Amino acid sequence: MEVISINSDSRHFDYLSSPEASEAAAKDGSTLVWPFGACEQHGPHLPLVTDALFAEEILTEVLDQMPKETPIWMLPVQKIGFSPEHLGFPGTLSISADLMLQLVSEIGRQLADLGIKRLVLFNAHGGQIGLLQAVARQLRAECPSMAVLPCFLWSGIESLKDLIPHREVEEGLHAALAETSLMLSIKPELVGIQRPFDGDENFPKNNISIPEGWSLEGAAPCAWLTKDLSITGVIGDSRGANPDLGDRLKNALVEHWTSLFINLMNSNWPSLGA
Repeated sequence: MEVISINSDSRHFDYLSSPEASEAAAKDGSTLVWPFGACEQHGPHLPLVTDALFAEEILTEVLDQMPKETPIWMLPVQKIGFSPEHLGFPGTLSISADLMLQLVSEIGRQLADLGIKRLVLFNAHGGQIGLLQAVARQLRAECPSMAVLPCFLWSGIESLKDLIPHREVEEGLHAALAETSLMLSIKPELVGIQRPFDGDENFPKNNISIPEGWSLEGAAPCAWLTKDLSITGVIGDSRGANPDLGDRLKNALVEHWTSLFINLMNSNWPSLGA
């Protein structure tokens, strides 16, 4: 029988042939990473594709750091996500929670049937964190032969506290300092000249007062809509954004996720057949 040689120069699962995909899935520790983003407003200065672009760009750099023989590939990025908080702003497209659950479940079951050992949901849109965590648990129960790991691009990076304000680290603000700076580093040609901050708590005309002890995210979050907080669609303050900060953020993200993926690929998680 002819031996199939997987094209190790490509980390894109969809670039493999059908026999190559079968051989890839059969490898010990075979892992697919599914990048998730959104098609949603990011103020007047960032593109609708911001989250999806970040997921794909950072993941590509991370996988480029992995040894060529590592059995890990990326699926095509999911560019339309669950974004009801941004509906009403032109350009935002959102699928329902039910459709997102169905999408991940159906694709996940097919991957498990193929023989994939791990599926990582690599998400860069904060509005669907909980949804992907829920469907990951459901999929894991339905497909016990496959580990499912939901993660969020900006979570767990300790060095962020030294780069961006505490509130932006804790509450994951939108189209503000971090996202604008990162886009200035990755795709500066996509960044407009405006730097809104009307969604910041210190904006002079912002009369919004979140109840004491509650927050946008965190221990006691509010199920907010963007229009509750901002006219421009920006939540936070984008005025200090700059490409140097973006470079440092990108390096922090790539370093963090490279380390985590190496740890994952060097592990025997899950202990199959136990």
